Amino acid sequence: RNPAFYTSCGVADTPEGRYELIVLFLVLAVDRLRQASADSLELQRHVIEAFVTDMDDNMREMGVGDLTVPKKVKRAAAGLLERLEQYRAALLARDDTALQSALETNIPAVAATAGGSALLARAVRADARHLAALQDKAVLAGQVSFSSEPVGD
Repeated sequence: RNPAFYTSCGVADTPEGRYELIVLFLVLAVDRLRQASADSLELQRHVIEAFVTDMDDNMREMGVGDLTVPKKVKRAAAGLLERLEQYRAALLARDDTALQSALETNIPAVAATAGGSALLARAVRADARHLAALQDKAVLAGQVSFSSEPVGD
């Protein structure tokens, strides 16, 4: 967890805030996999399955009741799929208005922080560019890294 996302952008350092950041960067990784190869669907599926398994494990570790975990995991997975579409569409826009709006919708605390959504949008765009510059072979081998840190102008 990079503290700057919580301090500079206003993302809440809560399970929900952490979930939103994980999903945000997972969207970037899955989208980059999709761009790397038309044959990457299986790998994308494995990455998403790993996310779902991790959500399940973490909820149980946090003490969420066994009967509630499947519902919450299903909700977390559905949230990922919704955000995949939202963030993909926003990243295709030329300016950050759509991306900032999507971020504010999904991570309300950034809207309450002065410049929070703008900082986060710039960091996300920087990582999208960073991922785009990686060789497809490296991405398909799981050699994905994130380089951004939200910093002001």
